[in-house]
Amino acid sequence: MATQMPPTSPQPGTPPVAARTSAVEPPGDPSNVRILAAEIVGTAVLMIGGPGSAVLAAGDIGILGVALAFGLSLLVMAYVLGHVSGCHINPAVTAGMALARKIPMVTVPFYVIGQLIGAALGGFIIWVIASGLSSFDATNNFAQNGWNSYSPGGYGFGPMVVVEIFFTALLVFVVLSTTHGRFLPAVGGITVGLTLTLIHLVTIPVDNTSVNPARSFGSAIFAGADAWKQLWAFIVFPLIGSVVGVVIWLFVHDSKLEDTALFHRRVGAARDGASGYVNGAAGSVEDRTR
Repeated sequence: MATQMPPTSPQPGTPPVAARTSAVEPPGDPSNVRILAAEIVGTAVLMIGGPGSAVLAAGDIGILGVALAFGLSLLVMAYVLGHVSGCHINPAVTAGMALARKIPMVTVPFYVIGQLIGAALGGFIIWVIASGLSSFDATNNFAQNGWNSYSPGGYGFGPMVVVEIFFTALLVFVVLSTTHGRFLPAVGGITVGLTLTLIHLVTIPVDNTSVNPARSFGSAIFAGADAWKQLWAFIVFPLIGSVVGVVIWLFVHDSKLEDTALFHRRVGAARDGASGYVNGAAGSVEDRTR
């Protein structure tokens, strides 16, 4: 969801810029205003397609339909806006990309502000449409995230924490994986969109699925005080999950800790020590089996 370089014609045998950064990451160097605008539009569409489908059509399309609406919203926006901002439309994805140094840190405020504005705008559009029915009341009825009595399946705080950390980590891991030079750029949007669909299919019954602080913010605005009381968890735990996703990406792919914002001299020393211990133990086992 590398430092941006001005668009140039690739030399023979050199992967195109999009392939060396991300399938959903911009190949050029867009201005901060364009990043802000793209994230407003993309996050608004995600809100309209995701929570919008839950508020307006969940009785007709069910969990499968809502999950597909979230995934399709991200998939479409990835191809429409990917060349501008990378279509993060999620502060957790932006955090992961920044920690992995795939985007400059100075652009992060423009991403996050755009995402929050877009979430509020998309939520407002849903609210206007839903309010066309005199029977509609948005209080605790606006696809908000929650646990205990506000969980669709009655799940408590613990399962919610696991869901938000693990599945946000999965999403961030997938997005970062699209930045690999061997990843086919054309399928990046499909891959990330289907991942979001999968996440919602599994976790909607637990806490209505956040993995996206902006999406939770956009729903809480209209759902009322109870949603606001629990909103903090859907900011904190997805951001923790984002860090976990970066760490998993480092373990799986040929990326270096030194190239990320997570690197610190002591962390590097601990990693080297652990690596030496594991290699030594493996060598000892190999010697004993000979």
